[in-house]
Amino acid sequence: MLKSLRLVLLLLLPLLTSGVCRADDDFAQAVRGLDGDSYDDKIAAIQSLAVLGDGRAVPVLEAMQDGRLSATADHQVVYAEGGVYKDAVSGTVLPDLKADDLSDVTINNRVRGILDGVLGQLSLKSPDPAARRKAVQAMAERRTPGAAEALRGALAGETDSAVRAALETAIGTLDLASEDRGKRLAAIAALQNSSDPNVKGQLNRLLDGETDPELRKAAEKAVAAISFRLRLIDLGANLFQGLSLGSVLLLAAIGLAITFGVMGVINMAHGEMIMLGAYTTFVVQEAFRAWLPPEVIGLYLVVALPVAFLVTGLVGILLELGLIRFLYGRPLETLLSTWGISLILQQAVRSVFGAPNKEVANPAWMTGGIDMSGGFTLTWNRLVIIIFCLAVLGTLAALLRYSRFGLQMRAVAQNRPMAAAMGIRTGRVDALTFGLGSGIAGIAGVALSQIGNVSPNLGQGYIVDSFMVVVFGGVGSLWGTLLGAASLGIVNKFLEPYAGAMLGKILVLVFIILFIQKRPRGLFALKGRSIEG
Repeated sequence: MLKSLRLVLLLLLPLLTSGVCRADDDFAQAVRGLDGDSYDDKIAAIQSLAVLGDGRAVPVLEAMQDGRLSATADHQVVYAEGGVYKDAVSGTVLPDLKADDLSDVTINNRVRGILDGVLGQLSLKSPDPAARRKAVQAMAERRTPGAAEALRGALAGETDSAVRAALETAIGTLDLASEDRGKRLAAIAALQNSSDPNVKGQLNRLLDGETDPELRKAAEKAVAAISFRLRLIDLGANLFQGLSLGSVLLLAAIGLAITFGVMGVINMAHGEMIMLGAYTTFVVQEAFRAWLPPEVIGLYLVVALPVAFLVTGLVGILLELGLIRFLYGRPLETLLSTWGISLILQQAVRSVFGAPNKEVANPAWMTGGIDMSGGFTLTWNRLVIIIFCLAVLGTLAALLRYSRFGLQMRAVAQNRPMAAAMGIRTGRVDALTFGLGSGIAGIAGVALSQIGNVSPNLGQGYIVDSFMVVVFGGVGSLWGTLLGAASLGIVNKFLEPYAGAMLGKILVLVFIILFIQKRPRGLFALKGRSIEG
């Protein structure tokens, strides 16, 4: 039996190798034809590559389309990529080849149109679903002759659901321009379930020139259905962006809720604690880049979190011990002195790091997002920040509820004289509380570094909003801070499209002022004799 199999293989091997060699020869001949004497010769070579369906032709034709295709004096076709020349047949790098030794392969608009269609057809056979989707979208936009039929052929064998949806949408949009009335009706019916704003635009253009009553009625129904879905998507996008803004406000305000709620200190340097946390993240990132291998750079953010907490917590403790504890009961002096500290910290950072913004890169695992309908994307960095801020809030709530330090902090917040009479060292609690609030502000700076540039003025953009969140939610209440941050973030995002960013903030501020007139202690007020007194 084994001998028979060997004999069959020996007989088939020449046939198989000859088929492969013939395909390679045909590919090489077609590639050489791209440097033909006339544009007709070049078109014939392009169409030959389309018939072969060889994936090796894609980078060659893309280079021809971009003007990167050249030929040597002996008609060897090469293309430029990454600063070097590669052989168009084998793909091998030709390091000794110079630009002076080459002549450009020129094309005209007719050749370019053929190229667009062939590139789309070849890319439809790519093993990468993302490349196939890109090819579908390109073919639908360029509307090359025969694109609809090529897309129908690809749809028959497509298994990826996302690519199938893109194919169906592309075929529908192409069929809208068909001479066949039945095809146009079928296309409108298929596109009615789309959530793509571009599809809505194409249906509106169809309505502008369509006189057939049945087609107009179908198109109007489809436009109404798509518009309704786009409004829902817009609502979801605003909610997500509002929650994202609310999570940023929550991170910025949690530390302030602790220091302001427990100690009654109006700390105008709280924003600078956020800024210090962001710069600490930048320093950790640069240290990873300088001293560690590239494959572990994505872990810099994990290291930056505890480092930023310790750095800003220590600065907060020193600030309380060296200045603030001498100003208790004197709110105006405390406000002015902490404002002066904020200016000193900003200038110190400018002196060390310079005034220009510093860029902190997202790790690979926080880059990108989830593409939703209607062009809306749930970005990973925003999603991670929302989850992270809830984790910080839960951890802090557990610390205050179940730890000895949390018990002492709550006792001091509710009745400082009685807590001191019970043996609690209120001065130590004050220092550690201020350090805890500053450390959480530093963690907020780590998060903010992932959604924007780091600058000496970073914290100034959040200090007023943080105070509004704390006052609205209830001074010292973590759950009030959560609800206040989420409410203000969502309201701001819904007001911005109608009132603008600045007027929206003013309207929110007016609302909070009116709300505080009716409920001076916010949504969730802490209880205690000292507080109520």
